[in-house]
This record gives sequence, C-alpha cells and structure tokens, in this order.
Amino acid sequence: MKSVLSVVAVLLIIMGAIWALQGLNVLGGSFMVGQTRWTVIGLLTIAIGAGLLYYVRVRTH
Repeated sequence: MKSVLSVVAVLLIIMGAIWALQGLNVLGGSFMVGQTRWTVIGLLTIAIGAGLLYYVRVRTH
C-alpha cells in the first residue's frame, strides 16, 4: 500500500507541474495554455501530491 500511495503522489506532482507550466504559458499544445486557473490548479495538485508523499514517507514508518 505504501508503494502504491508513493506512485500516486509522484504522479500528482508530475501532473500538477505540467498543468502549472501550461498555465504559465511555458508548455504549449493545450487549451490550458496561458490560463491562470490552470496555474492555480497545478500548484494545488503539486501541494496535495507533496503532502501525500510526505505522509507516506514520514508518517508510515
């Protein structure tokens, strides 16, 4: 279960980074490009993924 949650956390971080970069107009090719909303959603997704990864790594020992 610990490894599954770790994979989910890393995927959330990666997905959030992609969304944030598209929102910041760094990555192109999507309807999300240049949309501030997707920057915020991406940063929140990164925070959730980082929190989950912290929980899995530190709290479940």
